[in-house]
Amino acid sequence: MIFVTVGLHYQGFDRLIMKMDVLAGMINEEVVMQIGSTSYKPKNAKYFDFVDEDEDILQLFKEARVIISHAGAGTLLNALNFRKPVIAVPRQKTFGEHVDDQQLELTKVLSENGQVIPVYDIETLESALRNVNKISSTRLDKNNDLITFLKQQFVET
Repeated sequence: MIFVTVGLHYQGFDRLIMKMDVLAGMINEEVVMQIGSTSYKPKNAKYFDFVDEDEDILQLFKEARVIISHAGAGTLLNALNFRKPVIAVPRQKTFGEHVDDQQLELTKVLSENGQVIPVYDIETLESALRNVNKISSTRLDKNNDLITFLKQQFVET
């Protein structure tokens, strides 16, 4: 199963959800999307806006083969904590998806460390999905140090 999540931000993320919906119609794998405040409603995938319980979303992280996510620190922390391959699609101020470009910065750092596959141009999402299995278990093993760092930077402050 591919789990797509856009987090809790009040601005929608139509760019990601629309592209992933197209891809969901082309692949032979279940796709579940958490679409948040996104106005576009997928036609080729199961979806929901938000969940009432953290356990529900954590179960989706656990069950997923791949996680495609906005680049929010909390979401990435959960994905990496479950040692799942992550495709990070940062929300961008240019597209009205966020108030700043902090997600671009975080994605750049994590991709340089081999922790995520970055998608800055949504047209490269299909290629990233095809190449997601190239993230080795060695890279996923490095997540422990990264998780500690992210917790210190974004959770414990």
